[in-house]
Amino acid sequence: MNADKPTGKVYLIGAGPGDPKLLTIRGAEALARADVVVYDRLVHPAILKHARPDAEMIYVGKASSRHAMKQEEINRLLVLKAREGKVVARLKGGDPFVFGRGGEEAEELFAHGIEFEVIPGITSATAVPAYAGIPVTHRKLCSALGIITGHEDPTKTESSVKWDRIATGMDTLVFLMGVENLPEIVSELVRHGRPKETPIALIRWGTRPEQETLVGTLETIVRQVEETGLESPAVIVVGEVVALREKLRWFDNRPLFGKKVIVTRSREQASALTEKLEALGAEVIEFPVIRIVPIAECGMRNAELLGREFDWIIFTSANGVECFVRRLIELALDVRAMGRAKLGAIGPATAAAIERYGLRVDYVPSEFVAEAVVRDFPEDPRGKKILLARAKEAREVLPEKLAELGAEVHVAAVYETMVEDAEAARVRKMIEAGEVDAVTFTSSSTVKNFMSLLEGAKLPERVTIVCIGPVTAQTARELGLEPDVVAEEHTIEGLVEAVLKRELRESGE
Repeated sequence: MNADKPTGKVYLIGAGPGDPKLLTIRGAEALARADVVVYDRLVHPAILKHARPDAEMIYVGKASSRHAMKQEEINRLLVLKAREGKVVARLKGGDPFVFGRGGEEAEELFAHGIEFEVIPGITSATAVPAYAGIPVTHRKLCSALGIITGHEDPTKTESSVKWDRIATGMDTLVFLMGVENLPEIVSELVRHGRPKETPIALIRWGTRPEQETLVGTLETIVRQVEETGLESPAVIVVGEVVALREKLRWFDNRPLFGKKVIVTRSREQASALTEKLEALGAEVIEFPVIRIVPIAECGMRNAELLGREFDWIIFTSANGVECFVRRLIELALDVRAMGRAKLGAIGPATAAAIERYGLRVDYVPSEFVAEAVVRDFPEDPRGKKILLARAKEAREVLPEKLAELGAEVHVAAVYETMVEDAEAARVRKMIEAGEVDAVTFTSSSTVKNFMSLLEGAKLPERVTIVCIGPVTAQTARELGLEPDVVAEEHTIEGLVEAVLKRELRESGE
């Protein structure tokens, strides 16, 4: 080893059971520091986003009988990268020390004098049953819990599982990686005294949107698996606690569970809509088709920004507010430059963006479209000087209508929307494979860019088209998409409510 080069460090990180939000804070911190990320098959792709963009990513995934890299090779890889002076994040599904072979990797690092740290993860042995509504312990039903590997070392000449002791010695048994050996597991449990009527559950892809749960008894479960074709990865739970699922299931009975929904908002804005849809059980595919780009000059001269020249400043979106204030700062001004001008906001999200700067909003129309702004304007606009802070490509309806009523209208295009195509190829494949249930559009720009990025690919008729309001819906129609749902309230909350109502109506609830 080169004495002049310091040895690196290896973090053995438990990535959790599947849901990327179950990664620990400590795990995310270590991942963000890593020069090299060595990750397994069951690590959710979203977890990898915590890594640095320049980190070296090495996949070493192992499925049954199909190994990208053997364990001995993984051990040598960790030592090699650490000896290069690098910080290595070894990401493993679940917890590295619960049937994750983390102990073997730690031993190898110790033998070569490599510094390491173990960051425990949430084990699938408890988390996956919990997401299926099955508590692995319960005061009235279970006082002893056993966690058993369902896939032992194939080089062993005989099983080290003490079936005669565990079959009846513990109330709840959890088997990891045991689907292929299910017939043997069931046979051994029954042979050693576990009643055939004992409830059993298999939970596939637990904690993820594609979670499946199959419930039966030791007498029926093998036949049920053959009939349904359920495959690994799955956690097996045996015991009376399985019966609690009917009362305690919470994850897979949410109204949008199993639905894949595309969110087309810009990357900066997608989180609010994503969080609301995910809370209802949907799997969200973030496909930001637009990118918000502030316009440097934006037609706003210093004199124009002196608010005392305007009676009203109207913002048409939260993006407009942020870009307007950014431009003020660039001109060495602040919100005092708006002087005596009253402030109008199209929509509550826009109003909230204004209020974050300590400003009071004087007017929010009853409907969040240009026509309603003119119809509901709180005073006679004749002779009033009005500044519109908006997107470059916005419709001309609002300034034209206000001008027709005698207002002196100035338009400041403070931002423009550009096409974002980073995820286009992946999303096209998903659509063509029939893996999408709904697409949400929050503006005309999202519709236009989405259609251009499809490059001729057609949305199947079964895909629900959801629009935030009538203007967006009309753009969709003009481009050959017939909206299935148009939000009554033209906000993110209204859009989510419209999706939910549609789903409940279709399910007959």
